[in-house]
Amino acid sequence: MIKILLIGQCTLHWGRLEFGNIGNYYIIEPLIRGLHETFEDAEIRTTFQLSDGFCEREKVTVLPMELYYGWNETDLSTALEELSVATLYRKNGSIVKETPFIKEVLASDLVIDFSGDIWGDNADFLGPDRFLVGLCKDRVSQLLSRPTFMLAGSPGPFENQKTVEFAKEVYQNFTLVTNREPVSKDLLNGYGFNTSKTDSLACPSFLFESDPDFKYQSFMEDEGIPANKRPKAGFILCGWNFEEGPFDKWPREESEYEKFAETIFYMIEELGMDVCLMSHSNGFQIPPKEFKIQHGRDYPVIKQLQKSLQDKGVNEHLYSIDGVYDPWKTKAIIGGFDFLVSGRVHGAIAGLSQKIPTVIIDYGHEPKAHKLEGFSKVLKIENFVANPGSAIDMMDKIGICWNQRNDVSIHLGNELPKVKQLIQENFKQISKSFFA
Repeated sequence: MIKILLIGQCTLHWGRLEFGNIGNYYIIEPLIRGLHETFEDAEIRTTFQLSDGFCEREKVTVLPMELYYGWNETDLSTALEELSVATLYRKNGSIVKETPFIKEVLASDLVIDFSGDIWGDNADFLGPDRFLVGLCKDRVSQLLSRPTFMLAGSPGPFENQKTVEFAKEVYQNFTLVTNREPVSKDLLNGYGFNTSKTDSLACPSFLFESDPDFKYQSFMEDEGIPANKRPKAGFILCGWNFEEGPFDKWPREESEYEKFAETIFYMIEELGMDVCLMSHSNGFQIPPKEFKIQHGRDYPVIKQLQKSLQDKGVNEHLYSIDGVYDPWKTKAIIGGFDFLVSGRVHGAIAGLSQKIPTVIIDYGHEPKAHKLEGFSKVLKIENFVANPGSAIDMMDKIGICWNQRNDVSIHLGNELPKVKQLIQENFKQISKSFFA
C-alpha cells in the first residue's frame, strides 16, 4: 500500500475547505478521487481539516492541523527545528529528533503539496510567517528523501525578499510541479525560478459534477424566479471584485456598487435578461453550536447590490437567490442559466464546465490573483475577463459574449475535452515520476 501525505497552504481550520468558499470543494473532491484512481488502495493522510463524512466517503485520514500550521507562536520555531533535523539527516542519515510532522513524512512514500493560489506571498495574509513555515515543511520532506510534488497550483507572487531565495531552493527541489494554468509559469520565470520540472496543466475543479437529481423547476419556484421566455443570467460578486480592499470590508459605500449596478441595468434593459444575483460562498455555525450551513460573506454583498439597484427603481427582472445550497446543488443551479457573470473564478468554472457562456470579473484590489487570467487562457477565452473598475469594459465584454453565445458554447464544447485531458495529466505525470 502506497502512503501519501497531503499538505499545503490549504490547511485551514475545520470546515473552511468543505463548507466555506464553494470553489474549494470543487477542487478537493476530484483531487482526492484522482489520487485514489492513480494509486489504487493508497492511504491518504492529510493536514487538511475535513469532516468525518468526507473522510469516510473519500477514504482520507485527517492529521492534526498543527503538524503544518496552527496559528500559534511556536509554528515557525518548530518548522525551523524540523528543517535543522532534516538537514542533518541529509548529511549523516540519522534523525536526532522525531517531531509528529517528521514522523508522518518518514512513514509516507510520497508527499504532495496542494496550496492553490497561496504558495507565495499571499500565504502571509492567512497568518504570520505562513509562507516560510510552509516552505520549511516542503523542504523537510525533500531532505528526508521523500518524492515531493506540488500539484495543481497557481504559485506567486514573490516580492518578499525574506523568503524568495528559499522559495527558489524549495521549488527547484520538488520532484515535479504541475500548475493549473500557464500564467503561473510565466510569472515564476520572471522571478528567476527554475521551471524545468514544471508542467502547465488544468485545475481538477472542471471535473466536479453537479447534483443529478436537482429539481430545477422547484428551485425556481422556491426562489420566486419566473419561468418566462427571458434568458436567465447568473451574477456572482465577491469582496475581491471591488477596487478598494480588504476583501471583507463591511459595510461598503453605495458608490462602490455603481459600476456593477450599471452593468446589471444594461443586462436587463439592453440585453433583455432576467438577472439572478447569487453567492458562491457559504458559512457555518462554529461548535459548540450545532453544525449548520449558512450564508457566507458574499451574500451580504449581493443583497446590498440588489438594494442599490432597487433604490434606483430596478425591481423587475432582478432576483436574488436567497437559499443556502451545497456545492453539488450550486453547480446545478449555475448549469440552468443561459449566461453567467462571475467574480469568483470557480463560480465561472461551474458555468464554463457546463458550456455556459461566461464573463469573468477580475479582482479589483491587491493582492491580485493571476489565476483568473490563467484559467481563461486554459479555455482560450481571455477576451471575456472584465475589469471591475470599468462599467464600460464589463458591459462591452458581456455584450460581445452574449451576442456570440452560440459560438462560445460550441467553442467550450470543443475545448473542455482538452482541458479534461490536461487534468488527467496531473495524475499521469505524478504516477510516471513516482514509479520511474
